[in-house]
Amino acid sequence: MPPKSAKKDAPPERLILGRFSSHLKIGIVGMPNVGKSTLFNTLTKLSIPAENFPFCTIEPNEARVNVPDERFDWLCQLYKPKSEVSAFLEVHDIAGLVRGAHDGQGLGNNFLSHIRAVDGIFHVCRAFDDPEVIHVEDIVDPVRDLEVITEELRLKDLEFMERRIEDLEKTMKRSNDKQLKVEMECCQKVKAWLEGGKDVRLGDWKAAEVEIMNSFQLLSAKPVVYLVNMTEKDYHRKKNKYLPKIHSWVQEHGGEPIIPFSGILEQKLGDMPPDEAAKYCEENKIQSCLPKIIKTGFAAINLIYFFTAGPDEVKCWQVRKQIKAPQAAGTIHTDFERGFICAEVMKFEDLKELGSEAAAKAAGKYRQEGKTYVVQDGDIILFKFNVTGGKK
Repeated sequence: MPPKSAKKDAPPERLILGRFSSHLKIGIVGMPNVGKSTLFNTLTKLSIPAENFPFCTIEPNEARVNVPDERFDWLCQLYKPKSEVSAFLEVHDIAGLVRGAHDGQGLGNNFLSHIRAVDGIFHVCRAFDDPEVIHVEDIVDPVRDLEVITEELRLKDLEFMERRIEDLEKTMKRSNDKQLKVEMECCQKVKAWLEGGKDVRLGDWKAAEVEIMNSFQLLSAKPVVYLVNMTEKDYHRKKNKYLPKIHSWVQEHGGEPIIPFSGILEQKLGDMPPDEAAKYCEENKIQSCLPKIIKTGFAAINLIYFFTAGPDEVKCWQVRKQIKAPQAAGTIHTDFERGFICAEVMKFEDLKELGSEAAAKAAGKYRQEGKTYVVQDGDIILFKFNVTGGKK
């Protein structure tokens, strides 16, 4: 009879490109004057006070924003804890990119290095006509803008790969290290993929190739969420003349999430007191898109979170998707990972349905998991550990 875990382990998940870290961030990218800073400024009004995060200094173009979650709110109501710590998304505002950025146009190299430092991209494109807001290419054409930005990122990656191959060729003349040959084959494969006009994140790569590529932090390997900025009127009526073409282009280039929003509306709501904003939304039968943008961005960079819950604290611990229990324990304290014994896991849905931990235990919904357990989003976990030397 196969072990119980056999079912859980299949099918294997797609390998993740990018840093294996719990401290990931997303950057707002796009052409100049498309609404990037308007979006960022409305998000910063939702920023978490810095005192919640010791040793956290966020620059003017960086913000930590609460990830809205009804599960977290429900747990806080259940336990009424002394401390409540939600998950957050770190967002970076990156100045506008222009055609030729990979060659240094418009301070392009500087801006591209800022994109290299983030783990995912909010790609803002302009889908509104306004003669008072100049477009750097003179005419509003979102699909052209999407092409320009993605091509600039791809060309910068191609430039990087060409340099890397040159360096490897020189090193291989002096060394017989087999790993250099493996890396060279990977780099040549990536270079050919980029020359074919395709982004790295859309390729089907082997585990060894992903490991090599993750050390490069390639721009076109980063996950993308497309944010389409339109007028309040278009957002309200859910129609926009540019949207079908944008949708078609995105489907042809990976089919990643598209979120239509109105920067003007979000700015207006952000400037109102909360009660007035709620009334305005109710009267006009619309709602802010920011919660959806935040949650989609958080998921796009492969972050999930588990809960620790009790009368002292309800807290979201964010970790990267596919992380195993001991490493997740290490996000709370390194001793938890070092002396890991087991994880006592309860699904949020089970706790909510049954109403209490005692009822969940009685129903057999409170499980002990070992070192191979892959943490799932929304797990409620109590870690047991023992560090040698009598410390617990």
